[in-house]
Amino acid sequence: MTGGSTMDVVFYLVPSLMLAGVLYLSYRVLRRSLQIRSAWNSGLTAEGRCLRVFTTMHGGGGDSSVSTTLHHVYEFTARDGRTVRFEEENGPATNLEGDFVTIHYAEGQNVVATAKPPQRGRLAASTVGILAFLGVFVVFCVGFMVTFHAMSDEFGFGDDVDDTTNTVVVDGVTLTP
Repeated sequence: MTGGSTMDVVFYLVPSLMLAGVLYLSYRVLRRSLQIRSAWNSGLTAEGRCLRVFTTMHGGGGDSSVSTTLHHVYEFTARDGRTVRFEEENGPATNLEGDFVTIHYAEGQNVVATAKPPQRGRLAASTVGILAFLGVFVVFCVGFMVTFHAMSDEFGFGDDVDDTTNTVVVDGVTLTP
């Protein structure tokens, strides 16, 4: 950072915090995709039951649109006899409370399960699409910080405003504040 002004900190801190959030979101998207893929690839299935269906809504403040997410709570018995209960977002709207469904799961200390039928191509496409969108956001944030840094070096952003001995050259014209 050039002269250490408070504005310099803002122009680096805010994009850095946004980057941290986007990278965390990318991690969550990739992790969930790998979990679902592992449940499908394990070959283990069980009959499960839909215990509860509910929705959550986000947005709607001011002029923003409302986004609704459908949630299902499922329960099944794994091959080792453990009863497993899990919640899944954006499952089929046709699954209602009390319905029996096929659960795909992967064993382990923490059982990973899904009631979504195997659609590997769709899962891969949606994961790549979301990660590409988040990647564009990362490039924008990094580009903003690099551009700000380059401009602050060239034009003296953040330098002392009381220093009148600085000169700036723009397109061959020397300017003295």
